[in-house]
Amino acid sequence: MSGEEQGGQASRSVPPLPERLPVDVFDSHCHLDIVDMPVAEQLASAKAAGITRIVTIGCDLPSSRFAADTASEFDAVYGAVAMHPNETTGITDDVLNDIAKLAALPKVRAVGETGLDYYRDWAPKEDQHRSFRAHIDIAKRTGKALVIHDREAHDDVLAILREEGAPEKVVFHCFSGDGDMAKVCAERGYVMSFAGNVTFKNAEPLRDALREAPLELILVETDAPFLTPIPHRGKPNASYLIPHTVRFMADIKGVDLDAMCMAIAANGERLFGPW
Repeated sequence: MSGEEQGGQASRSVPPLPERLPVDVFDSHCHLDIVDMPVAEQLASAKAAGITRIVTIGCDLPSSRFAADTASEFDAVYGAVAMHPNETTGITDDVLNDIAKLAALPKVRAVGETGLDYYRDWAPKEDQHRSFRAHIDIAKRTGKALVIHDREAHDDVLAILREEGAPEKVVFHCFSGDGDMAKVCAERGYVMSFAGNVTFKNAEPLRDALREAPLELILVETDAPFLTPIPHRGKPNASYLIPHTVRFMADIKGVDLDAMCMAIAANGERLFGPW
């Protein structure tokens, strides 16, 4: 979750279905539990747009249990479980043990979103750091991908990954760094997942990062219901709107749309495993 809730005075009308992508891709980061649409309907609309797989993300114990349960119920869904850094105040071993048990389930394919958030500062840094280190350990013990929330905390996130030893599979969700940060991530083999905000007018640093990111280290996500891409910014986001972001990303990278889709699909299968 980016923390940049949209809405307010913006129109809440539902955007129309975009043109279907030529090659099926997937949404690497979505909050199915808080999109104002039944899960089955979300999956149907996504499939109609060429998004045949979705990773739904946990931010606390209830949403992590939802992610695990929903992944178990729907073939097209994988789950990710974690305590969001903003939810780590006073975090206990019991909570972390519960996350570890959920992470071991077969349809849970990632530990996340975890990391550090210095923008909202809703949890003490020491609690965020303790939680992040514990989640890194859970990801390594379970062999699952680590999905990182990094907001205005690049240096400390990278330092903790280095100190703890990063898991084999690391994803920076809603990548928020610039070109230099992308170079560091590429050197370390970290995957960068881009959301709809890469299409925003003021997001040139994100576009610089996308230009630097190797095609084999790129994913796409919605972070739905947040970060709706242009031309529907301000309206509710959902997985079916990913084609807008993918087409934009292909243009920025200067690659064929089919090639972008195939890279995203291959990267996702490598990170989260075959469906």
